[in-house]
Amino acid sequence: MTISDYASLLVDAGDYSGRDDIAHLFPRFLVMAELKLDRVMRVADMEKTATVPLTEGEGGLPADFLEARQVLAGDGRALRALPLQELGSHETGDPRLGYASIGNAIKVRPKGAEDIHLTYYAKIPPLTAEAPSNWLIEKAPDVYLYALVEEVAIWERDAAKAGAAEALKRQAMAGLGLADERLRWGNAEIVIGGLTP
Repeated sequence: MTISDYASLLVDAGDYSGRDDIAHLFPRFLVMAELKLDRVMRVADMEKTATVPLTEGEGGLPADFLEARQVLAGDGRALRALPLQELGSHETGDPRLGYASIGNAIKVRPKGAEDIHLTYYAKIPPLTAEAPSNWLIEKAPDVYLYALVEEVAIWERDAAKAGAAEALKRQAMAGLGLADERLRWGNAEIVIGGLTP
């Protein structure tokens, strides 16, 4: 069977793990697998853009925000990520622009009320019976399969099985990462900046 959606993933996970008897737990395992994938995976398919309105230099981050890729001021100037302590020292209008993420909010200095433009990595859209497909299952169903089998093995307290599934998951993720790099950079030339002899 080819994994193409939520239902086929659960069927194959039962086959691969040898545990069709706990299929009722698979949705919970899938949530755990997606949480772990969100922590480490960063590929182009996860990128989104948003306009974030600011009030006194602060605005709310999107609900699916994981990590900023680029933050631009309203006039298009790039904002640098700054440590929170350094950001606090720019209260008086230092011309250097910067931002820091704090929980579900973003602080920008110097303070202003203009919108910022955010390119960010978003969480993997959760697979459910109601939302049976997303970009990851379409592009790399093996990542999902091995992540789910790993969660089953963890639940079983089977370290050898969990280690084998994790190794397969990492290999599948590495393949996805390599394909992503090729997509992003393809046959781009390397340009060395600065003075050359």
